[in-house]
Amino acid sequence: MRGSILFIATLGYAGGLIAQNANPLSSELRQNYKQQKGALLAEADRMPDAGYAFKATPDVGTFGSRMAHVAEAQFMICSAVKGESKKADLAGKTSKPDILAALKASFDYCDGAYDSLTDAHATDPVTIFGERQTKLSALWGNLGHDEEMYGYMAVYLRLKGLVPPTSDRRPK
Repeated sequence: MRGSILFIATLGYAGGLIAQNANPLSSELRQNYKQQKGALLAEADRMPDAGYAFKATPDVGTFGSRMAHVAEAQFMICSAVKGESKKADLAGKTSKPDILAALKASFDYCDGAYDSLTDAHATDPVTIFGERQTKLSALWGNLGHDEEMYGYMAVYLRLKGLVPPTSDRRPK
């Protein structure tokens, strides 16, 4: 009985938190995006300049090309959500400063897409890769891709003897 009362009280509390937020879906998405943004930017910063040319194996892209891919994908997805067509300017760029600047620019651009999303417009349609989907789905897809790339590139850091930012438990 006591467990049931605690469960019901917890549900009531959680329901109250959701009721206080007029946009629980888009707010949760935005919170997760901001966390991943910080992790990816820290990961990009943690790799030394020379590491941007590093390949984990001969048949995969360089660390820099993977970070550039994140920037390109973000511009593509977020521009579709915003009803625009914007691309990353990375042609021929391989240095850490250039790629990091493009990555930061892609996050600055995507901030607008995430910040403007409301639950009322979460189901507005967009077309990405020739497929129609909702804005909410497109932005969750972007976040999922960011998370995938972070994990992928964490291996590059480890192979260079570096600890990925989200695994780093050293005192700050």
